[in-house]
Amino acid sequence: MNIRLVCNLLGRLLMIDSLFMTPALLVALFDGTPDAAALGISMALTGVIGALLALVRPRSDTLRPREGFTVVAVTWVLVSFLGGLPFYISGYIPSMIDCFFETVSGFTTTGSTILTNVEALPRGLLLWRSFTHWVGGMGVLVLSLALLPRMGGRSVFLMRAESPGPSPGKLVPRIGQTAKILYALYLGLSVIMFFMLMLCGMNWFDAFIHTVGTAGTGGFSNYNLSVGHFGNPMYEMVIGIFLLLFGVNFSMYFYLLRGDWKTVWKNSETRLYFSIVFFSILLIALNILPQYGSFREAVRYSFFQVATIITTAGFGTADFNLWPMLSKIILFILMLTGCCAGSTGGGLKLIRVAMLFKGIKREIRRTVHPRGVDVIRMDGKAVDEDIFSSVALYFFGYMAVIFIATLIVALDNFDFESTFTAVVACFNNIGPGFGMVGPMGNFSEFSGLSKIVLSVCMLLGRLELYPMLLLMSRRTWKRY
Repeated sequence: MNIRLVCNLLGRLLMIDSLFMTPALLVALFDGTPDAAALGISMALTGVIGALLALVRPRSDTLRPREGFTVVAVTWVLVSFLGGLPFYISGYIPSMIDCFFETVSGFTTTGSTILTNVEALPRGLLLWRSFTHWVGGMGVLVLSLALLPRMGGRSVFLMRAESPGPSPGKLVPRIGQTAKILYALYLGLSVIMFFMLMLCGMNWFDAFIHTVGTAGTGGFSNYNLSVGHFGNPMYEMVIGIFLLLFGVNFSMYFYLLRGDWKTVWKNSETRLYFSIVFFSILLIALNILPQYGSFREAVRYSFFQVATIITTAGFGTADFNLWPMLSKIILFILMLTGCCAGSTGGGLKLIRVAMLFKGIKREIRRTVHPRGVDVIRMDGKAVDEDIFSSVALYFFGYMAVIFIATLIVALDNFDFESTFTAVVACFNNIGPGFGMVGPMGNFSEFSGLSKIVLSVCMLLGRLELYPMLLLMSRRTWKRY
């Protein structure tokens, strides 16, 4: 392990992270609220720690896989801890464990919260809380690569460790340029959504909060009733549509801008994604029709909840705890699958689900024709056996983490529905689950141990297991 290089990169990343608090600090200063001091102290402390670490000069600039993955994992833990300081210093969240949970939930775009009265927070802290979604949505490291493309030599390992999905690729030959393209698309969609909400009548602060929460598919709102506070179908339509757009692999937008419609049309994951969305909306609307009286209202609520759950955002307009069992089961399945790889959403990712089903289909054919040569194909291309093997192993790790975390959280002795879905909601970066952690509930009643476990689940889910697990391996820290 090249410790000096890791420290240097961490320092540079923390200095960038400190600048992310600037918008929240400006709002707090404008409002003249006490949180301005907390934000200023946290910003200065993060910057100083980063500057000190950046002074460490590495003997070699070669970034190997283990350094890249280590930098990613440690960065996410550090920015989550330091990002929670404004809540702690201001006194609005007196427990550091709760501050860590809330900020991890923000950066990982989970949207789970321990706050029972969100509206009690001043605007500066509310803006910082939601802005962590936007920063974490595309990724802290991807943003850093866009700003500092030369920061790590073979920086592909940073992007690979942080990008959701089986195999992140480069849109153009240079990683730094790829990062800039991704963030340009991300920023462009965010700006369009912001102005659309403003045109629909939302004030600039509410529009900003819900834009960054949508772009990062995080789900933090500045109202206790989330999007349901407005009761405005136009707001729900704009947020729902953009949630679905942010759930698409961002590479597809790059191809669209190049005029390569054929590649987008042939992408099996994108077609599967929108097919699942359509049929889920239809089935749930028919199922909840007796509760809402008209098909139009049923579609309205079904559309928004399907959009927010499959993209793992977690906004709410209705308490789906009260919906029929069929609708709840459909939503739970969407929680597990998530949306597309290369998007800002969480979950298992549809491309993995598709590969696993094709793997089962291949095994059935092999049973009938044991000597036949059969390969798994996606979009007409053969899938490398190593990639399929990694997907299968990831699924095993995915299930193992859920079961182990559920056993630990079960020590709090809450009901099974709340316990199990709390773990699933955190690990898949969704936000709400069912029962006491449903859309109208929160995570405040869980013990400190459970909150730490659930925070780790959020990080494991956002970084897709391996960067966090590598921190626990002795081989990772061996010098060479």
